[in-house]
Amino acid sequence: MSFISSLRLDGLRPGGRYGIPTSESRDPIGYLVAGLNRLAQSDLIDRVGLRKPAEHAVFSVTRDGFKVLTSASRTFAKAGRVGVPGARPVPASTPKGVFDLTPTDDEQMLVDVVTEYADEVVRPAASESNETCEAPEGVLKAGLELGLPILGVPEALGGISEERSAVAGTLVAEALARGDMGLAVANLAPGSVATALGLWGTDAQQQTYLPAFTGGDVPAAALALVEPTVLFDVLSPSTTARRTADGFVLDGVKTLVPRGAQAELFVVGASLEGRPVLFLVESGAAGLEVEGDPSMGVRAASLTRLTLTGVTVPADAVLGETDGSTYTECVRLSRLAWCALAVGTAQAVLDYVTPYVKERQAFGEPIAHRQSVAFMVANIAIELQAMRLLTYKAASRAAAGKDFSREVALARKACTDKGMQIGLDGVQLLGGHGFVKEHPVERWYRDLRAIGIMEGSVLV
Repeated sequence: MSFISSLRLDGLRPGGRYGIPTSESRDPIGYLVAGLNRLAQSDLIDRVGLRKPAEHAVFSVTRDGFKVLTSASRTFAKAGRVGVPGARPVPASTPKGVFDLTPTDDEQMLVDVVTEYADEVVRPAASESNETCEAPEGVLKAGLELGLPILGVPEALGGISEERSAVAGTLVAEALARGDMGLAVANLAPGSVATALGLWGTDAQQQTYLPAFTGGDVPAAALALVEPTVLFDVLSPSTTARRTADGFVLDGVKTLVPRGAQAELFVVGASLEGRPVLFLVESGAAGLEVEGDPSMGVRAASLTRLTLTGVTVPADAVLGETDGSTYTECVRLSRLAWCALAVGTAQAVLDYVTPYVKERQAFGEPIAHRQSVAFMVANIAIELQAMRLLTYKAASRAAAGKDFSREVALARKACTDKGMQIGLDGVQLLGGHGFVKEHPVERWYRDLRAIGIMEGSVLV
């Protein structure tokens, strides 16, 4: 079964999540066409961006922020056999011979679907979402209908991934970020936790939590790795975990956690006996507090701060290994996701400034006729292509199960430095227009500055 044809799983059967009538004779492309038609006919697109903030029954971070105690909205029923390894996606097969990063037909069809969603649903809602610091319910619901939360979940566990999907995840993150980085993070955060469970969860953890992500009522969830400390080193978290007779006690503060006030499950990084470890923490845990943490960029992701004060978790809350290897891999996959988001946002900048400089008149001619302007646009295209190729290469090695530490380090360095420069050049090319909110480049510039700061939140 191919990646796209596997979309016939639960969601595309009669009464499934997408509600699209199917027949066993329909080919894979037919399912995609049906899904697109369903989305086009939905009134979600018309509603996006038109609702007033008061109509949203979701968390809205104001400029001042606020603090509340978290509460669980559901109970995750314990299941599976404790200590038994869960199902794992197999490494993607790699072609032999000439090095080629061209997406497969299945991956390209997936990108086309997500690109249409980003253009018609995400982009129109971006400006208001940036102001209100929340993702509209309609945007998130449309993302769920596309199956974004189960993109990285193995087929055996109810997802749509037959092979390791790092490349597909990277392409999807890039396509979403062309619409808006903040809304892309809001959409991808739950699926990132589901992907982490698919990669490192035990049989018990997968059977306990993954059914919620593969069902119709997908919970908000997020990775929490960043801490509000000077010179923060993600591989040496200040949040601590100490062993007890029944499990572990977590203490510390995490910041820049997307949709934290809505989240029902967190993957929290903490130091256990000198090594960084990932822990599953449910929102109903006593001692867990969430506070609005509005930021300079990525505002639509409803970023929050988590305070863990004596939070007790059971012994089986550890996700993956306790020697630091799982945590390190999580950081690398997260950095890969942020590189993809940088590529998508930088592409949005290029797509916007190219026609602008051709149409903007100064001294009787388009400003694109000036060499300084033309060279600046050319440099954006050159650096963007370098960012994309480095990111794709790291993703392909990750999907194949190969060591990609060097590749993702190079990609992150390029995306951090050149991504910010592309954002700055985009503002510069628009002159005074680049400084006002009438044009989106000032928002993209603020978002691109997050690439070198954000750790966790999303992964592929």
